[in-house]
Amino acid sequence: MKDLVVDRRSFDRIIAAGGYISVSTGNAPDGNTILIGKELSDRAMDAAACIGCGACVAACPNASAALFTGAKIAHLSILPQGAPERDHRAVNMVAQMNAEAFGGCTNIGECTGACPKEIPLEVIATMNRDYIRGAWKQRDNIVKTITPMTEWRTGSKADIDPHATS
Repeated sequence: MKDLVVDRRSFDRIIAAGGYISVSTGNAPDGNTILIGKELSDRAMDAAACIGCGACVAACPNASAALFTGAKIAHLSILPQGAPERDHRAVNMVAQMNAEAFGGCTNIGECTGACPKEIPLEVIATMNRDYIRGAWKQRDNIVKTITPMTEWRTGSKADIDPHATS
């Protein structure tokens, strides 16, 4: 049974690195406050369909998590509510993906063929665009690298710090 279970800890750390938006979570706003076109909302919903199963990583010859990370970045950055953190989110999530030692994407496309939710390859382009823009805007800031996980640890979840920096 344990051979069939996906260890999602690295995926969870990628999400924790920037998968949020800072809009107020008070009362639900009126549905027509921010008008979003159908094409835009469909693209965001296609990216948000990612279930984090890891099939994309397993199918990729490079073991890249670019489709997963791109989907998590794109579903928030496509919509106007995610715009304030767009650049910062991409830089942090890509840094965490690299720290987790996933391979680099070479656009082979095996990931999209294996994805049960048919996440489009364009989410990787969205991730790359947001990352390049964010890295350019933050080029003068001191870059903190995220400590990669180099060994498996057992114990409580409190022992594992997903935001450890060096």
